[in-house]
Amino acid sequence: MTTAFTKLHAGLLAAILALVPMTQVSAKTPADQLIVGMSMVNLFSIDPANAPGLDASGVNANLYDTLVKRDQGNPEQHLPQLAERWTISDDGKQITFHLRQDVKFHSGNPLTAEDVAWSLYRVMKLNFGLATTWKAYGYNVDNIQSLIRASDTHTLVVDLPQTMDPLLLIDSLAISPSAVVIDRKTALAHEKNADLGANWLVTNEAGSGPFVLSKWTANDSLLLTRFDGYWGGAAKLKRVVVRHMTESQSLRLMLERGDLDLAYGMAAPDIRAIDGSEKIHVQSLPRGTMYYVALSMKQPEFANPKVREAVRNLIDYKGLDEQVMPYYGQLNQQPMQLSLAARLPDPGYHMDVAKAKKLLAEAGYPDGFTTTIRTLSEPPFIDIAARLQATLAEGGIKASIVNGTGNQVYGAMRARNFDIIVARGAERYPHPYFSLRTFAYNPNNSDDAGLPNFQGWRASFFSPQLNSLIDQAGVERDAGQRLNLYHQAQKIYDEQVGPIMMISQMTDTVVSAADVKGFAGDDAEATRYLGVYKQR
Repeated sequence: MTTAFTKLHAGLLAAILALVPMTQVSAKTPADQLIVGMSMVNLFSIDPANAPGLDASGVNANLYDTLVKRDQGNPEQHLPQLAERWTISDDGKQITFHLRQDVKFHSGNPLTAEDVAWSLYRVMKLNFGLATTWKAYGYNVDNIQSLIRASDTHTLVVDLPQTMDPLLLIDSLAISPSAVVIDRKTALAHEKNADLGANWLVTNEAGSGPFVLSKWTANDSLLLTRFDGYWGGAAKLKRVVVRHMTESQSLRLMLERGDLDLAYGMAAPDIRAIDGSEKIHVQSLPRGTMYYVALSMKQPEFANPKVREAVRNLIDYKGLDEQVMPYYGQLNQQPMQLSLAARLPDPGYHMDVAKAKKLLAEAGYPDGFTTTIRTLSEPPFIDIAARLQATLAEGGIKASIVNGTGNQVYGAMRARNFDIIVARGAERYPHPYFSLRTFAYNPNNSDDAGLPNFQGWRASFFSPQLNSLIDQAGVERDAGQRLNLYHQAQKIYDEQVGPIMMISQMTDTVVSAADVKGFAGDDAEATRYLGVYKQR
């Protein structure tokens, strides 16, 4: 009997390590491994230059390091990571970073300041959506190598190309998915057709983080293995196994019987059913990202502010908050995260069908019109879209739902080729400047401007007045004046009926086995498993 059990247990463990599909046999997960269940449908690239999604950030946070990191909950306080210290010149135009000298990449190559400078140059050279972050500061492919450069092996000098608060740039170096540092030699060893390793890095990594990517099969599984040479000390867990799971009931069942240690993306009814169990721990993590309804102003209907206002009056904010968003998000109608001092109170938008019909008639659509709603085919997105479809119909707008993968949905938005989208996005950390810049800023409304990280550009929303206010806030050093600029911008966005209509601020509910310890969710979904262990 003992021998048979031992063989069965060994076989199950081998199955986990080999990443074969989970069986239905109940078993306790290995003590030195974290078995995670989550949807990987939006995980299509982990190349830091082209991986803007939250899921990719969660993976890359364990594979790569950044120069600095943000002190949790404090948008103006930064802590050392690869850079052990830094100085800002008296005129605020130059930042000098002094790097740690004990860091090695997974390849064994030592970290140099040239790796850091090249990683940022690579983002600009490839010119995917994440380059927008650095373009907004005045960097381009022609100037970045002279402005961000290694002065010696462990010293990086960063010159600011335009007048701005240098703390904003430091913040981006802490939080942008594209700010991680890549092993230049390893990436270039896999270069093809001068792509700077882009094709290889879609499914491989060249980092210095606490874990190494051992295997990734799209929409199936991902295996992270501890990097014993990590400069910050080896992780407590030997492996992290991520399983692609889209069914909430399956996540719940496997957690309850001990086949999973941790689950992301579980539906509210299943979380509610197990919340309070002694064997399960439910952790709600506030995020900076927003759930929103976006209207493309390239469409003639939505270019009309009265139509946009009509749609704003056909969103059932209260019903969504109470019936769809528990465990997913918290009501927020401003283009700025909750709890920020610069955030104005919610404007009080609510469903008003009569007002919406009146506005549509005034806009020349007394009988409404037909349109489409793009969204992901998973909760809460599909549930928000279904509710929106029903409430738009009450006003005479007939909308069909087009659902798909993250690349299909967000790809259409990045290409500015959509009608309505139910989506989630924005800066992940709370900061008033970055919130407004993400939703309301658009310095160039042409299709070929290539600014997909600005949600305003995606929706073809162009407001010189808002651009000017946000630019002023980015250089204003007086706190009182800066606060006033933030307030003005929120009021104008409301008056101009911005086409990106916030409905909820993300709450990420993570459900774990009670014996999983040391898990502290990151508010940008860049959670590290470095200090996670099992108490058994």
